Amino acid sequence: MPGTVTILGAGAMGSALATPLSAAGWEVHLWGTWLDDHLLAACQAGEPHPRTGVRLAAGTRLYASDQLDEAFTGADLTVVAIASQGVLDVVRRALPNISRTRALLLTSKGFAPNDEGHVQLLPDALRDLAAEEGVELPPIVAVGGPCKANEVAAGRWTAAIFGCRDESVAEEMAKAVATPAYRAEVTSDEAGVEICAPMKNVYAIALGLADGLGERHGEPHHDLKAATFAQAVRELVVLTHMVGGDPVTATGLAGAGDLEVTGLSGRNKVYGARIGRGEPADRALAEMAAAEQTVEGVPAARLARSLVDQRNPGAWPDLPLLSAILDILDGHSDPAQRVADAVLPRG
Repeated sequence: MPGTVTILGAGAMGSALATPLSAAGWEVHLWGTWLDDHLLAACQAGEPHPRTGVRLAAGTRLYASDQLDEAFTGADLTVVAIASQGVLDVVRRALPNISRTRALLLTSKGFAPNDEGHVQLLPDALRDLAAEEGVELPPIVAVGGPCKANEVAAGRWTAAIFGCRDESVAEEMAKAVATPAYRAEVTSDEAGVEICAPMKNVYAIALGLADGLGERHGEPHHDLKAATFAQAVRELVVLTHMVGGDPVTATGLAGAGDLEVTGLSGRNKVYGARIGRGEPADRALAEMAAAEQTVEGVPAARLARSLVDQRNPGAWPDLPLLSAILDILDGHSDPAQRVADAVLPRG
């Protein structure tokens, strides 16, 4: 199928996907939001992308925020790779163009509360938005799995997962973007892929905390990190079931796989490590925000609290680690002990 693909969002993942898409034969149009001007400027100057350290795939065409319609010229496929808080605004502007493409690949991760405060998964929020605007969206393919942007950009081996209610569309898209290095398994479990994507960021904060303890005390805390990982996977299963997904999704690439890579590096892990080293949670978050380092796990954790309260508050006893992370974000005086109490077996 390769033709022209328009990527909305010129940050780390949006720019990184230009590598496999270009290698698969697509003409890549990369559009940057009003927050991406400095990123596009660096790429136009022939420098590596500031977020990945890798130069854009050869032939990638760049479009500034005021060139949205031009970016869709001849587009056959849309990729949305925008920070979750900006997804609805950008998609609303691009709806007429998106509706003319074969599918919408969604790499953005997060939740979207509606006007009544009901917490939705992003695909549901996009479908509601399109219905309000009287526009028919193409099939949405949720993209998840252990995909570090810098490694995708560099063309290293990467296994993604594509989730679409119509599994045949996920299959079609997986074949259309496959390269020797970038391949995707497919599932009809859109909800499972979508809930795992933001929640792995939440649990990576706790994984990072264990690493920070090691740095603080000069001794590893691998046992605590492993127990935290296992509890996080158990809770991903609970949450996936809660939103109507297949619990198996939580133990595969979308859940355990993505949690593993996110717990090794990335902003959420770094944030947790700073807390583990003894920094107050609010100060560490403020300093990272000042350095343009978005910690997506923080708002996701608070929205997850609302999601559980709204859908199944009786599940809280099965979510002790999520409860602990929320307490830490709210300023708990002993974060390490709080995580240990949540993940160690009861004596």
